[in-house]
Amino acid sequence: MKKFIDKISPFIVMDILAKARTMPDAVHMEVGEPDLAPFEKVTEAYVKAIKDGKSHYTPARGLTELRETIAHYYQKKYGVSVSPDRVIVTPGTSGAFMVVFALLADPGKRLLLSDPSYPCYRNFAYFLGAEPLFQKISRDTHYEILPDAVKSMQDIGAMVISSPANPVGNVYRESTMKDLIRLSEEKGFRFVSDEIYHGLVYDEQEHTALEFSDSVIVVNSFSKYFCMPGYRLGWMILPEELVRKAEIIIQNIFIAANTPAQYAALEAFDDAYLQNVRDTFRKRRDFLYGELKNLFTIDAAPDGAFYIWADVSRYSDNSMEFCKELLEQKAVAVTPGIDFGSNQTEHYVRFAYTQDIATLKAGVERLKEFLKEG
Repeated sequence: MKKFIDKISPFIVMDILAKARTMPDAVHMEVGEPDLAPFEKVTEAYVKAIKDGKSHYTPARGLTELRETIAHYYQKKYGVSVSPDRVIVTPGTSGAFMVVFALLADPGKRLLLSDPSYPCYRNFAYFLGAEPLFQKISRDTHYEILPDAVKSMQDIGAMVISSPANPVGNVYRESTMKDLIRLSEEKGFRFVSDEIYHGLVYDEQEHTALEFSDSVIVVNSFSKYFCMPGYRLGWMILPEELVRKAEIIIQNIFIAANTPAQYAALEAFDDAYLQNVRDTFRKRRDFLYGELKNLFTIDAAPDGAFYIWADVSRYSDNSMEFCKELLEQKAVAVTPGIDFGSNQTEHYVRFAYTQDIATLKAGVERLKEFLKEG
């Protein structure tokens, strides 16, 4: 445990959020938490489940009807046939990744991650005794891990990609994903696809890794697209041979995901509501990107999620200090790039467009003042 504590890094965005919440007029562009309420029937179903006494443990893999609903969603959205038996409901993607990494942790094998990437990946790996290996990504690689970089790597047990990606907002090209999956099968490591921002893709059609192979592991959540972050509910889709092992891990660590939340999630797949969510974030993306591209260098136009990855090096070579001063002087909260790795991240800041356009506009005006005064 001490070894893990020595290696784990703080999740800086949560510290910034905590401080910003002490400022009544703060503009929150730091945390990746949608401000939209979930579909109204979700709330109704949650309350009804509690009133009906549906508060006992569900099976470790989740409610059968919810797993069936998720499987149907993949058929409808992607044209992919997934057995409900391969679907496991989890306490958010955090719970899912803890289980997945526990399944894949293997002495002498490394977990391949991109730099930058979501910081909890590496910390989950450290916690489980797995050693992460970081592949630098940048504008030159389309912010993707490219197959040529992986071909010569040794001792890889698994790799994780996020598409749309946090913090950049880019979507992996179909050809790159296919080639990486093919390579994982040839070299004998697992391909893990974090698809938590699926649905929040604005100018093209995203692809689930399941379209290209049944050997992949897919992780998703109700937190982002479905606007249910506090319900702490996600899911993973596993190859058949890993399902029972995952079930045993869950029985011992989590027992099961939140029961009323599972009943609520049955109502989350409303097409009209989800289209409105996507349209709302698309408009916010267009506004904020339109403003920020005139202030910073933005390597990748955000295709999805709700983030913009901005190079602030013309103003500062220390993203942490940049964010600290912006918060203290203008009550605008954004996330320093160093939260996401060490690959030139001191030059980058992540902006989240998880507030309405009026609020984003106020934040941009304060940001312009800050840059002018600096």
